Amino acid sequence: MKEKTIRTGTACLLAAGVLALSLGFLLLEKKEFSENENRYLEKFPGLSWERIKSGEYMEDINSYLCDHFPLRDVFIGLKSRTEIAVGKREINQVYIADDGYLIEEYQEPENTEKIAGIFKVFGEKEAVAQADVKLMLVPTASSIYQDKLPAFAPITYQQMETAQEIYRISGLSPIDCSADLLAYQGGEPLYYRTDHHWTTYGAYIGYQAYCRETGLEPVKLEDLGAKTVTEDFKGTIYSKVNDYTRSGEPITVYENPKDRLTVYYEDTKETTDSLYNLDYVEQKDKYSLFLNNLHPLVEITNEAADTDRELVVIKDSYANSMVPFLAHHFKKLYVFDTRYYKWGPSSFIGEHPGVTDVLILYNMNTLDTDLGVRGIF
Repeated sequence: MKEKTIRTGTACLLAAGVLALSLGFLLLEKKEFSENENRYLEKFPGLSWERIKSGEYMEDINSYLCDHFPLRDVFIGLKSRTEIAVGKREINQVYIADDGYLIEEYQEPENTEKIAGIFKVFGEKEAVAQADVKLMLVPTASSIYQDKLPAFAPITYQQMETAQEIYRISGLSPIDCSADLLAYQGGEPLYYRTDHHWTTYGAYIGYQAYCRETGLEPVKLEDLGAKTVTEDFKGTIYSKVNDYTRSGEPITVYENPKDRLTVYYEDTKETTDSLYNLDYVEQKDKYSLFLNNLHPLVEITNEAADTDRELVVIKDSYANSMVPFLAHHFKKLYVFDTRYYKWGPSSFIGEHPGVTDVLILYNMNTLDTDLGVRGIF
């Protein structure tokens, strides 16, 4: 009798749980976007006979159910915490590293010669002949913070070896900031613990390397106005690991009080006097506060510059936190994200004879697959 009561009670509990989850799925509001995962969730699929026959419809239904499962974030976070608690040190191609760092794996590149050839062709174009072209390939945390990785993680110094190969084949003047980053012994983090970008301080070290190689005098950090705009940044790697118990981290921005900036976004026709959009502080994607997220072309004018030099920056998002340091040294900066700019920076440079300098800046972790590299012509 007692055993039967236990079985009946267990069955009732399970049935109640299934019923509660089913009601929750039906009644709870369906979100379009997951802040924690920083992605759009699956929409309810359209019904058609062709998609039913092919099996696509059921696959999409399954994805929809998974994305909108009640308490989904709680269960995902619990799964990640359990895996970490039992000693797992790699989740979704992210290492659970020392000192609270989440560090993405470095995937062995497949397109090194092709990318180097693209840079080479760009540097040989007649349209850019009047400019001094520099190439900066930034190593990521997996290379600079090798000592924080789990013991089983492969050596990732090949990031710098790959960079050297690209520098050699491209024939462009290199700005290698890897030694500067490796040599740094101070207390400031060079990379975010929950994101794939370097911090603003890491970008400052890159800026110093650029100044050294171009004969510029870098502005001292203490001469800049520093402001911590958030203490709760949780970046893209946080979203991949889904360990929602991790605390956020700060983002600090720097402004030069001597600069007088006009920033124009070509796609939205918006004009402002700041290189930061602090509205993003209230959102999950806080890193987008640098240069107001992603734009095909940003034109920056510094009326206080003591030079007529003009700089073109062709870049990925790593450059967004370094541009504010560079702005002091040029009358104009044209900042291109070639994933979205479709007319070719080389043609633009040829049509703007005032351009004296070009900086191509990409990070090594995404360089191999960055479609924007193929659009720099």
